[in-house]
Amino acid sequence: MPRAFRYPLHTALLLCLLSGTAQAGQEDPVSAEPSWQIAIKQKTLVNSHTSYEFGNPSPPYQQPLSRLEFPVDSVWGGVEIRKQFSRVSVGAGFLTTLSDQETGRFKDSDWDDDTAPSRLSIYGETSCRLNPSYQVEADVDLQVADLLHLPHGFDLRPVAGFRWQQLALVAHDGTQYDYTTPGLPPDMQSIVGDSIDFEQNWYQYFLGIRLGYEWQRLPWLHRLKLQSQLDWSYVAGDNRDYHLLRPGHRITEEQTSGNGWHASLAAVWGITRNVDLGVEVDYLRLETSGTHTLRYDFSPAESSSAGVKAWSEQYGITMKAQFRF
Repeated sequence: MPRAFRYPLHTALLLCLLSGTAQAGQEDPVSAEPSWQIAIKQKTLVNSHTSYEFGNPSPPYQQPLSRLEFPVDSVWGGVEIRKQFSRVSVGAGFLTTLSDQETGRFKDSDWDDDTAPSRLSIYGETSCRLNPSYQVEADVDLQVADLLHLPHGFDLRPVAGFRWQQLALVAHDGTQYDYTTPGLPPDMQSIVGDSIDFEQNWYQYFLGIRLGYEWQRLPWLHRLKLQSQLDWSYVAGDNRDYHLLRPGHRITEEQTSGNGWHASLAAVWGITRNVDLGVEVDYLRLETSGTHTLRYDFSPAESSSAGVKAWSEQYGITMKAQFRF
């Protein structure tokens, strides 16, 4: 586990534990509903990508100079655990990819003609493979609906937490088009085998609100709950891009920071007192900027902040079976 990931996660989990412990003494001796929840989840990302670009720090200052777009359409599986106290709930979840997966078409674009900086000079398109990747989330929330005198059944909770996502992607087998002469067809080069090994880490520290409404003791269900979440996050990004086809070791790195927005909508059907089935759709948008560093065996390392951006847009559909006790 990356060192940069350990400490924020440990901090978030410690905050969750302390908050839960403080509430434990207030929990009712006999609870009307189970307080523990364990869910088995499958999440599918559709029409999703993660991308980065950087500019030219020297004249004529193209922005971008290079842009790389990785598709991340994929299937994930994992678990989520939550403990409900009298007013506070704490939870943590883990997801990982279900074996190596083809995610779509990777795109690599360059504008490196200094005499015509706005002209696309190189374009490559290849297949893209997602190697084992991971997502972790921990959060704590606080029920305030009754304090605001909302009608019975409403659930209103400020929430704070941490998300980490690591994406391991490999571009392989495709074609590169070199537009060397304006107005003439491009020169085509076949790309055989793996060409780019890319690892991206997103660290998200989020604050938001959860809103839900629950119907209980329905004729055909034990309960039905609709719930939503909207949150903003401070985001730190860490990219590592290893160009496998270049001689020697050519690695580019991006260190970025910025903002993230996340929204979700879910429905939970309580089949029995202890078993729920649920479905959730969610949207995540991350936008960051920072520095780009080129490390190459044959030249000194070079760093620049010219036009450096990293961003991701992800649409998710999650199915889960939840057990309460």
